[in-house]
Amino acid sequence: MSSPGFPSKLLENAVNEFASLPGIGRKTAFRLVMNLLKRDSGEVERFGESIIRLHREIHYCKICHSISDNEICSICSDDKRDRSIICVVENIQDVMAIENTGQFRGIYHVLGGIISPVDGIGPADLKIDSLEEKVGGGGISEVILALSTTMEGDTTNFYISRRLAKFDVLLTTLARGVAVGDELEYTDEITLGRAISNRSPYHK
Repeated sequence: MSSPGFPSKLLENAVNEFASLPGIGRKTAFRLVMNLLKRDSGEVERFGESIIRLHREIHYCKICHSISDNEICSICSDDKRDRSIICVVENIQDVMAIENTGQFRGIYHVLGGIISPVDGIGPADLKIDSLEEKVGGGGISEVILALSTTMEGDTTNFYISRRLAKFDVLLTTLARGVAVGDELEYTDEITLGRAISNRSPYHK
């Protein structure tokens, strides 16, 4: 039986599922569900199938940990990329933001987050061990620490710099054209492109 205010349990269940997504309130969830109800069955089936296939078939690149359709992403498999330069980012959104600038031709390493004790995220929860292994394997001349200019981002930069200090590799950070407190995915392409091009040595 549906809860008071919902004429249908099916409707209520669908609204609850949409509302479980981050940033989606119940009113927005209700509007989205009602919009789907107005579409023809073919559209709705394609929508549902795309979500199911996403969950079942998506890969995380074995080299950089970015999201990919294959075991190795298109960037890591591109022979024209400079594999001696690694750009360390928090998530796939940051890879997309930097790629949109057209200013970077190296490869990436996606941490899967940043150190945040408040959120219960520590170094062991991130892809830092594999970054150290990658740099330790040789052939890397520069590691760009392209994390958000927040306290959590700076803490993660510092931790990574300590882990990589034993290697003969240049550590750089984005130029401070990215304002303190900004997240990369919300920085405009021109500013982010300049920050990549004008990066500077990292100082602890």
